[in-house]
Parts: sequence; C-alpha cells; structure tokens
Amino acid sequence: MRWPLLIATLIASPLWAADWDVPNRAGAISETLAQAADGDTLRLAPGIYAETLVLSRPVTLDGMGRATIDGQGTGSVITVTGPGVTLRGLTVIGSGSDHDGIDSGIQLTKTARAPVVENNVLIGNLYGVDIHGAKDALVKGNRIEGRQDRRMNARGNGVYVWNAPGAVVEGNDIQYGRDGIFVNSSRRNLFRDNLFRDLRFAVHYMYADNSEVSGNVSIGNDLGYAVMFTSRVKVVDNVSIGDREHGVMLNYANDSVISGNVVKGAKEKCTFLYNANKNEFTNNWFEGCGIGIHFTAGSERNRIVGNAFVGNRTQVKYVSTRWVEWSEDGRGNYWSDFAAYDVNGDGIADAPYRPNDSMDHVLWTQPAAKLLLGSPAVQLLRWSQSAFPALLPGGVIDSNALIKAPEPSALKKVPHDG
Repeated sequence: MRWPLLIATLIASPLWAADWDVPNRAGAISETLAQAADGDTLRLAPGIYAETLVLSRPVTLDGMGRATIDGQGTGSVITVTGPGVTLRGLTVIGSGSDHDGIDSGIQLTKTARAPVVENNVLIGNLYGVDIHGAKDALVKGNRIEGRQDRRMNARGNGVYVWNAPGAVVEGNDIQYGRDGIFVNSSRRNLFRDNLFRDLRFAVHYMYADNSEVSGNVSIGNDLGYAVMFTSRVKVVDNVSIGDREHGVMLNYANDSVISGNVVKGAKEKCTFLYNANKNEFTNNWFEGCGIGIHFTAGSERNRIVGNAFVGNRTQVKYVSTRWVEWSEDGRGNYWSDFAAYDVNGDGIADAPYRPNDSMDHVLWTQPAAKLLLGSPAVQLLRWSQSAFPALLPGGVIDSNALIKAPEPSALKKVPHDG
C-alpha cells in the first residue's frame, strides 16, 4: 500500500469539515470565519448582512438562497484571496463605484485558486464578478444584473476576466451593465451556455488566445460576439437575435473556427470581418441582416463553406479585383436569392452564384450613386453582367451553391412562428 500517498491525500482532504450556522446579526460572518477551519461550510441565516468580506482560506459560504450581503457602496462586496473558496446561494448587492479598483459584487484575485461562484444573484454592482488573475475559476448558474444608472460605456461588465487561465463561465443569465463577458489578456477560457440581454457586447474578446465561446444566446444587444486581436478561438453553436450592429465580429482575429452559429435580424451585419485571416466559417445561419457577411481591410484566406445566407438585404459585401471561390470539394453555401436549378438532383446548383456585381462596388464607394438605381443604364449594365459574367469585376463566386439550406442545431433555440 502507498502509505505516503494515502497520508498526503488525508491531509489535503477536509474529512472532518464542519458546518456552521451563522446568525443574522452585524459582524456574524466575520466572527464565524475566525473560528472556522479549512474546508468548513458557513450556512447563513435568512436576512441582510451589511458587511464586506475577504476570504483567504478554503471555505464555503452558502446563503441557502435566502441571505443577502450588502457592501453598502464601498469597494468589492466579497473578495476572495485564498484557494478553494466556494460561494453559493447568495444575493450580493452594494459594491462601490470605482472603475480603477474594479469594485465588484465578487472579486477573485490572483491568489485565489480554483474558486467556485455558483447559483448566486448579483444585482446593481459596478462589476458582477471580477476574475482578476484567479486560475481555474468557475462562475456558473448565476443571475447578474448590472447597473442602469449610467450611460452604457460608463458601466461595468457582468463578468470581467483578466489574465485568468482556465476560467469557465457557464450557464449564467447576464443583463444590463456594459459587456456581458469582457476578457482581456487571458487564455484557455470557456464561455458556454450563457444568456445575454440589454448590453453593449454579449462577449468581448481582447488578446485571449486558445479559448472557446459556445452555446450562448445574445438577444437585443448592440453587438453579439466580438473577437479582437485574438487567435485560435472557437465560436460555435451560439445564437444572436436582434443585435443592433453585428452578430459576430472578427477584428484582427486569425486562425479561428466560427461554426454552427445562428445570427438573425442584426440591423447592420450578421458577420463583419476586419483584417481577419485564415478563419473557418462552416454551417452558420445568417438571416435577415442588412449585410450577411462583410469583409474589409485585407481579410484573406478565410474558408466559407456550408453556410446559409437567408433573406439578407445584401448577402455579401466583398470588394476585390479577383475571384474568390467559396466552395470546396463540390460543396458551397446556400443563397436564398439564387434562383438556381438542379437538373441531376444532386443538391448542388448547376450554375455558379455571384453575389455582387460592379454596380454594387460603385454603390459601396460612391453612396450618392443610389440615385441612379432606377435608370435604364444601370438596369442594362446589370442585365449585361448577368448574361455575360466575364464582364464582372471579380469578387465572391460560389461554384457549387447548395439547393437546400443546412440547418445548424442552434437554430432550435430561435423562436419561430408555429
């Protein structure tokens, strides 16, 4: 038998952890913490506790769904500085208003190891949860409502992740405030199955490589999923409904996978790429946007296959003097405005699809030319280019357009009539 290993395991495990029932009176939590041992659980009686807390040892603070901790407008309400801390079943209110100090409902510092923040309610704090350097943090199943008393850019974020490798943020309901999740200078993070409403950005990435955003739902925000200055990110199976600017934006984002997402009803663009290169777009559904997908500032070598472009006012905005192929191995994308025919019934259109003509290019560079759209000269030009594709200036071509739109599984999350 491996006695040294067994002894080490027993020492590290809280086999004799105790439960403490904390009464609802001033200073009761701090007094009980001073008596509790590592691994103990503090169960709070119902009511409001007007105090701020610093947790430096591995304990569990359980509000049982009936206890509120009120920071009374000063600093962060709960600050975790030690390893192995769990916070659950609490309502947390009353943080300060200092952006420099990142006043939060719950702040997880760099000395906090593997903290767990689950099934709490955080209301009206400047920041909801600040994961500030804490490794392997888990923030799960919380309801976070940010402030509404300032203009949006002056509010804090629902969850702020800074230099926190291994952080997992999942199953949270985040509303109001500035950004739902803002991550900066981090890596190996997972943001999964969250709901975002009434925010600036649902998820905002800055310098956060090798991470994943999956299964989230963004409703009515300014922008859904913004990936900036980042490489090797998976943006998969997310939903954006009625976001005002863009559903998905890649800005200096490279070598990433954008797959299985549904963007519906973005006022401006379903997807916007600015100097974003070598990314894969597969099995996405882009519907009812001003522009289905817009490329600019040298976005090149992106793979666009198996997507559905449905009822966008402009399906593609891509200016180029050369042709860029959007099909691969005999399979392209679905285009709702393409009156295609399929004589042999193989599910692939028998003619290539070209979403833009030279008049589109003129309108993008000279918006005043819209006044000429109804003129006979413009109609003749467009007819000539459709009849003689060699006259087209270059751009996107899908040589194997799909007859039927492929439906990603995330489409089941989108409300629909019937």
